[in-house]
Amino acid sequence: MIERLLEGNRRYAAGRSSAANASPARRRELVAGQAPAAAVLCCSDSRVPPEIIFDCGLGELFVVRVAGNVIDPVVLDSLEYAVDHLGVQLVVVLGHNNCGAVTAACAGGHSRSPGHLADLLCLLGPAVEAADALGRPATRVDDAVAANVRMAVQKLEQHLGTASVGRGLLVVGALYDLESGVVSLL
Repeated sequence: MIERLLEGNRRYAAGRSSAANASPARRRELVAGQAPAAAVLCCSDSRVPPEIIFDCGLGELFVVRVAGNVIDPVVLDSLEYAVDHLGVQLVVVLGHNNCGAVTAACAGGHSRSPGHLADLLCLLGPAVEAADALGRPATRVDDAVAANVRMAVQKLEQHLGTASVGRGLLVVGALYDLESGVVSLL
C-alpha cells in the first residue's frame, strides 16, 4: 500500500493527478461503510491535503488532521479505531516543511500563547529539544518536524501494540515538501 500512495504522490507532484474517485456512484458505494487502505496522521495545514497529495479518492484514506500532527489521546484513539475496527494495515505520519505549529514551538510560543494553543505547542517540545541537540540552527524547524514525525511513529507503534504490528500493521513516517509536492519516507 505504501508504494501505491507514493505512486499517487509522484503523479500529483508531476501534475498528472488522476481524476480521484469522488463521483455520486462512489459516494453511494460508501454509504454502507468504509474500508480505507491506509490511515494518515497529518497537519491541519491547508497546503497539505493527504487525499490530494496521494491522489486518492473517497473512502481510500482514513485521515486524522491536527496542527503539527501532534499525538494526544483523541488522535491515538482515532488511529486505533482505524486499525482495530476498519482493518487499516498502514499508518502514515506525515509532517511537512515550514510547519507553522512547529515554527511557533521553536520560537517558544508555548510560553506566551493564549488558551489551549500552549498545550498543543508543549506537545512539540520534545521534538524541538531533539532538533536543538543536532545543533543546526539553519535547519532547526525542519529538524524538529522530522523529529516530531519519528517520535509520533514510535508512540503509535507502542500504543497500537505488538499484536497489531504482528498482524502486518506498518507505521511509517514521511515528510511532504511544500514546494515540490514530493513525499519522502523517513
